[in-house]
Amino acid sequence: MPDPDTVAALARETMEATGAKGLAIAMIDGGEVRSVQAFGLRNANGEPLTPQTIMYGASLTKAVFGYWTAMQADRGRIDLDAPLAARLAKPLPEYGNLDAYGNWGDLAGDERWRVITPRHVLNHATGFANFSFLEPDGRLRFHFDPGSRYGYSGEGIMLLQFAFEADGGARVGEGVAADLFAPLGLKDLGLMWRPEFAANLADGWTESGEIEPHDERSRVRMAGSMDVSPEAMAALAAAMVRGFGLSPAMRAQFAHPGMAITTRSQFPSLQDEAPEAERFPIRAGLGVVTFDGPQGPGWFKGGHNDSTANMMVCLEMGQRCVVVLSNDVRAERRFPKLIDALLGGTGMPWRWEYPEADY
Repeated sequence: MPDPDTVAALARETMEATGAKGLAIAMIDGGEVRSVQAFGLRNANGEPLTPQTIMYGASLTKAVFGYWTAMQADRGRIDLDAPLAARLAKPLPEYGNLDAYGNWGDLAGDERWRVITPRHVLNHATGFANFSFLEPDGRLRFHFDPGSRYGYSGEGIMLLQFAFEADGGARVGEGVAADLFAPLGLKDLGLMWRPEFAANLADGWTESGEIEPHDERSRVRMAGSMDVSPEAMAALAAAMVRGFGLSPAMRAQFAHPGMAITTRSQFPSLQDEAPEAERFPIRAGLGVVTFDGPQGPGWFKGGHNDSTANMMVCLEMGQRCVVVLSNDVRAERRFPKLIDALLGGTGMPWRWEYPEADY
């Protein structure tokens, strides 16, 4: 693994090339955190970004949810391949459109919701758009049969959270904290806003260089509500790559190359399938995407919004990972060069994840 000085030089090169104001990099080897460094600013006041600064985790939350769901399956609390409908006391559409979860009432008259499984959800194969508010009429609907193909969907992730919590079920946020965060001794993170975060909080910068205040999310939403420090995210990635809390068989399922991914890029989420010759050799795992390259199998998950750019890439051989968190979305276009310099050639499908990045 590169030494801290080399990591710092690559970080500064990335920031100079993109204009990004803040960047944090964690290096993991042998399933253990080897270094966590932060560079630049956390806000417009010029206060420094540190390894303990609370940043927006964005869709890295989905990978954490996938891992925690695997823990529940390992303990017999959920069957990854049993329809979620079996967990509900009444038909899904009868719960109506719920502000905290999703517009389940919109599915009335389409029985395909009955066959959706946790694996479909975590493989992004529910058939839903990313979110129903992106539909022209704002209504949730199926675009393809569940389990038939890949199509990234935060709405699907929320369906799995709802299935855990419906009809008096335990709150997922409390379960993740008890089963994962607490045993790892993690404190600088949470699945919803906590007032104590304000003392060392990262705001963000957009593509145009405008400052965007950190969003104080008031609900646990496993599609992307996690706030997390670079140190805490590094510890989570290290735990996941070494299989913390999972049997070897279930750890293998977490990053098992399952559902084939047949699109030219991650987004737009409902694009047509590409001709076979134009597809990347990648498959969906449980909340992550798997690949195989010159250093063997690996998996990754990104996180993005208008002012956030995150990426976690892990290699099974040597239990090695790089975690990059930025509170400036402009850093993202240099992630392929940065992470390849840190990990070496991995076979990461960069053009699928970042079609417009610098190469």
